Amino acid sequence: MFGNLCLGPEMDVSVVICAYTMRRYEDLKLAVASALAQEPAPLEVLVVSDGNAELLEAARADFPAARVMANRLTPGLSGARNTAVQEARGDIVAFLDDDAEAEPGWLAALAAPYADEAVLGVGGFIEPKWDAGRPPWFPPEFGWIVGCSYVGQPETLAPVRNLIGANMSTRRDVLTALGGFTTSLGRVGAGVTGNEETDLCIRGLERWPGRRWMLSPTARVRHRVPAERGRWKYFVRRCWGEGQSKSAMVDDVGAGEGLSSERSYATKTLPLGVLRHARHDPRRSGAIIAGLAVTTASYAVGTVRARRASASTATATLPSD
Repeated sequence: MFGNLCLGPEMDVSVVICAYTMRRYEDLKLAVASALAQEPAPLEVLVVSDGNAELLEAARADFPAARVMANRLTPGLSGARNTAVQEARGDIVAFLDDDAEAEPGWLAALAAPYADEAVLGVGGFIEPKWDAGRPPWFPPEFGWIVGCSYVGQPETLAPVRNLIGANMSTRRDVLTALGGFTTSLGRVGAGVTGNEETDLCIRGLERWPGRRWMLSPTARVRHRVPAERGRWKYFVRRCWGEGQSKSAMVDDVGAGEGLSSERSYATKTLPLGVLRHARHDPRRSGAIIAGLAVTTASYAVGTVRARRASASTATATLPSD
């Protein structure tokens, strides 16, 4: 099933960029240009418009070197990605956010670990590019809030449980065998729920226990962070969305694998962060405590709702006398 990757003048990689709004169209231009400029070059760049006819028309006119298409599956990011996977010709499919810009050497660093046939997929480092500068209170341990790398992740090439969607890749036959991304978890529009990448990675490890996902920090992208995502309101909203997403994912894959990384993060990374920041900026310590509390509360609420829904469904299907 798993083969080696060709690293010749043209890599056997399809780069996928999904977009849904014209508000980020200038960012999309940078993302597409950065993917096309990689050396060695990707086999192809696919741009998928998720439910936006204006964006689809503009992209077809502006990106002649890319394959531009509409999401023909379930609306949302997961459906758009699954559409691209069905169309991709490369043995490897790499995903880049529409508001992220790949640095030179990104694709080569992302592709290199595939020389090991045990590798299911590879992710990279995601550097935040703050429009209004990083808020002084924002703890780097919560970089995932804005879709970026965070304190606690490996700093050298290492196996991880899951990858982050702004900068990740996987073998196309792995995606096909797993049925693609779960559409019930994918982000729709500007929503704050997600975890479809985590779900995919966990299902991959369950299916192929002897294989692994790798993080390659030298495969770097810069991810734009709008000013509104640096506000406290968004921080809290995103933490709440994460808890809801985690409860939905755990309902599918179970708490064992579903929360394995989160336990270490909550019991080791965050306490160390609270102590470290308490000396220099207590606001960051407070943000860590608040973020963990909101996420945990949201997860608990989501879990209770799921159990009630399951109990209601079970009652409704009981045979009558």
